[in-house]
Amino acid sequence: MPDYEKKERLPLLDNVNLKVIDLGTPEDFESIFTKQVSSNASLSEQDKTDVKWFVENYHDDVYRLMPAEISMKETIAYVGGLLISNTEQSENFLSKHIKTATDVLRLATAMSDGDVSLAANTKFITFKRPARRILLGLLENCANLTEDMLRWKKRWIRLGEKLHAGEHAEKFLRSFAAFDVLRNDKPFETFNGKIERALIEKDAEKVIELLETRAGDFARRLDHLLRLDEAKQTDVLEKFAARAGEISTPVLLQVKTHFKHRSKPQELRTFFPKGDVAKVQAIENKLPFLTEKICAEAAEICKNALVERFSKLEPLGKCFLDERLKNYLVPFSQRSASKALKTLVRGSHIDLPEANVIRFFLWWKNGTDRTDIDLSAALYDAEFNYKDIVSYYNLKNYGGHHSGDIVDAPDGAAEFIDINIAKTVEMGIRYVVMSLNSYTQQPYCDLPECFAGWMARVHADSGEIFEPKTVENKIDIVSDTNICLPMIIDLIKNKVIWTDVALKKAPLWNNVQQNLSGVSLMTKVLTNLTKTNLHELFALHVEARGENADSAENADTVFSVEKGVTPFDTEIIASEYM
Repeated sequence: MPDYEKKERLPLLDNVNLKVIDLGTPEDFESIFTKQVSSNASLSEQDKTDVKWFVENYHDDVYRLMPAEISMKETIAYVGGLLISNTEQSENFLSKHIKTATDVLRLATAMSDGDVSLAANTKFITFKRPARRILLGLLENCANLTEDMLRWKKRWIRLGEKLHAGEHAEKFLRSFAAFDVLRNDKPFETFNGKIERALIEKDAEKVIELLETRAGDFARRLDHLLRLDEAKQTDVLEKFAARAGEISTPVLLQVKTHFKHRSKPQELRTFFPKGDVAKVQAIENKLPFLTEKICAEAAEICKNALVERFSKLEPLGKCFLDERLKNYLVPFSQRSASKALKTLVRGSHIDLPEANVIRFFLWWKNGTDRTDIDLSAALYDAEFNYKDIVSYYNLKNYGGHHSGDIVDAPDGAAEFIDINIAKTVEMGIRYVVMSLNSYTQQPYCDLPECFAGWMARVHADSGEIFEPKTVENKIDIVSDTNICLPMIIDLIKNKVIWTDVALKKAPLWNNVQQNLSGVSLMTKVLTNLTKTNLHELFALHVEARGENADSAENADTVFSVEKGVTPFDTEIIASEYM
């Protein structure tokens, strides 16, 4: 730690608006579980911790809190695994919610403490006989058993070694036969195999005929179908409209947004791969042309299906809808979201508070060995060209100031970076990317404490260097990686773009033109995302079951940034509005 005498500082001169936190009722507390389990988005690690606490402490009484419907397959698997270990009535729950072989695979993965999204391989535990009986019994009753197992063939072969289906071949005939196909590579044509063959043959009628039986697959392949045969486009849309009511809300919202922007020129297509590590990928947009008319009709079908669905919910009365919600994205997936002071969706744009200085901060404690975590700020111009980096080896430039390098934190240590907004803009910088790097290569998940965030300071020299009252947001860094990019600041639009992205290897700051990698590309992608925003989602609800109010004071239901349903109420949004 630096050895210096602490200088006396002026009291904090910034005016900070604090939020009063009221006490909750027991019903409010128990509703946490209900909302999380009924969420139409994947659970974050913090959500999983909360759900686990309820099941482990409530035992069979937790069924009283269980929602009538659980739509997320990952949630069913995670909760099911907990119920098997902590309750006596788990089989009733599982028989109601486990419908496919992949559901059973997720359940076995959850029981083995693996990734229920199936993005990563899992080392299955040795299941006890009662657990094997439950898993095989569920598997036996699944539809399209062999076909579904072939989707995850290698994992099912590994899981089969733990289930010993041959010991119960007479009792679980279908399961034993499916394992026989997998292990001995017996011929079996799957649904997707039939579709792929029809697509290769460009047999649009055959593809439509097959997809009509599976509405979700129909929605996911709609773009391809519309490109397959221009003469069949009207027929495709008519068939899609007939099945749209069976498609889940998240899928309809994403398909609607896709076609809303489909005919507009877009340089890149962006993906957030599923898994426990937050990643973003981009590719060049090479999608073939579709007319604006066809795209508009596809989007309208999705909208009509959503409005029809939402109209069956409780009326909202007069509704106030804040225009600023266009800057906040819908929480489709939170599985890799970091625990934060205010939970946000990646790519959301937050208004920058009145400030002269943005102060990044990082705090950590050593793991089993000396740990050196470095705080940096990468600087880019308006064209996403890399200009410089403020870091331990470049302490001062472009209006940025680093507090200095600390290389050991046995009792905890902090690093700071101040960004003087006016000076940095004057020197041609628009985007500032906050970066954390484990210099000594320990992954963050192995540290007892590590968190980072940012403050907005009007009078940066007043108050303590770390003033909790001025913290705008803070996240716990617990990913199994060495590098994390929590946020981007757009100094021209006065926005904070929430990224919460983890990297597996050292970032490429200065991206080569047309090389689809690097932080400059990630900055460009995350500042220009075309994803469904909360204003669009809530507007559908207002159209379906409310009417517009001219102000929040005159409204029965408020959708805004400060009060009512806000972007930070991700559990409420995912469970009640998706």
